[in-house]
Amino acid sequence: MGNKITSRKDDYSKWYNDIISEADLAESSDVRGCMVIKPYGFSIWELMRSQLDKMFKETGHENAYFPLFVPKSLFEAEEKNAEGFAKECAVVTHYRLKNDPKKKAKLIVDPDSKLEEELIVRPTSEAIIWKTYKKWIQSYRDLPILINQWANVVRWEMRTRLFLRTTEFLWQEGHTAHATKEEAIEETKLINNIYAEFAEKYMAMPVVKGYKSESERFAGAEETLCIEALMQDGKALQAGTSHFLGQNFAKAFDVKFADKSGKLEHVWATSWGVSTRLMGALIMSHSDDNGLVLPPVLAPIQVIIIPVTKSKENVNEIEEKSNQIFKSLETLGLRVKLDDRENISLGYKLNDSEVKGIPMRIIIGQKELENSKADIFFRHDMSKFEVSFDEIPKKVLESIEIIQSKMIKKSNKRLTDSTHEVNDYDDFKKLIKSQSGFVIAGWDGSKETEEAIKNETKATIRCIPEDNDSKGLKCIYSGKPAAYKVIFSKSY
Repeated sequence: MGNKITSRKDDYSKWYNDIISEADLAESSDVRGCMVIKPYGFSIWELMRSQLDKMFKETGHENAYFPLFVPKSLFEAEEKNAEGFAKECAVVTHYRLKNDPKKKAKLIVDPDSKLEEELIVRPTSEAIIWKTYKKWIQSYRDLPILINQWANVVRWEMRTRLFLRTTEFLWQEGHTAHATKEEAIEETKLINNIYAEFAEKYMAMPVVKGYKSESERFAGAEETLCIEALMQDGKALQAGTSHFLGQNFAKAFDVKFADKSGKLEHVWATSWGVSTRLMGALIMSHSDDNGLVLPPVLAPIQVIIIPVTKSKENVNEIEEKSNQIFKSLETLGLRVKLDDRENISLGYKLNDSEVKGIPMRIIIGQKELENSKADIFFRHDMSKFEVSFDEIPKKVLESIEIIQSKMIKKSNKRLTDSTHEVNDYDDFKKLIKSQSGFVIAGWDGSKETEEAIKNETKATIRCIPEDNDSKGLKCIYSGKPAAYKVIFSKSY
């Protein structure tokens, strides 16, 4: 099995697609823009989902499930939200097929099965959830409601890329209801911090936290908080968003509660989500020209053991030692695999483990038996470390944290090295053209300036960082006093 992965420098887009294919993560389906997430890819998503789910539940959130279909009248209730997603909606108009009398065994839509009201296939679930919350909320005693759901959504995208932008994708979406504005804002910040912690600690992917500009906000939100990550090609990727919805949805669906004095007030709301786009972020943050590179805490297989038997001699001893090491690692709670597949060459197995980004590899053969030692191969930096058989469990366990730490450190350095602060528009344009990462500059706060920069350079305001001191700063484009110090970049 040779390496079929295109070099990042030669063609970054093809490199990304090659890794998804060669690592057996996903493939395009027969439905345009949709994907099949294969078992190995889905097992990574399951580990992500499990950790995020734990973090949500630790902060008081509960899981529920709401319908895939949204009546069109409900979808239209909050005008900004409906307008924002209208062009991406899939609409169900009929509920039955029938045989075409003109063509044997061919099916056509039965015109008599037209729905009384068209159904929207959810692009997001605010409408159906807030219609439901109206039944659940009467008093301040019913608040807060802290609900999350793991689901699929459909957004009819014209240009799609596996994981990064697909017509159907998997995600979690949180929807909370609060008695006060302050509570809702705190919830919005809490979730954005959870997203940042997950990205940095578990994905080994540093992010910048901040606010979206008005033109980049979620449709129907008063504020959108976000985490922005930087990929290896210098482009930004929006990795998660958390929205303060104000009372917009409560007013649209007339969701009120009686406060302690009996006065009726509209509820305050948030919504937030991350999706399988995080898979794309994980791939592009760490992988190399040999294949996928995974942080060990999110690797479905953390250690792979490959027994090597070149002749019939000592086969039983090699297999016995390999099984013994396998069981000792499994007992420690590690995700370990024994690759004892027959009629497959050692070269194929080695390449397969590297392409799939398995963090550690141990080969057990005749030489290892004779010396009672084996090399632990580390995928993240392609290094080896010799260790005695007895010390393997301890060394592997220690290495989980060490590898994770080294990957975090490497990613942080890349972000620092690829973040530039400029005051001159010509310098700004050069950095953006060369796709050199995050460019920090002053912005006067106007939509006109934001749009002009976007049209001229294809760079967008990725976020307005939380720590924002624009005192004495000039706008990079207009020269007017800057209202904000912001991060610009090209993006996915």
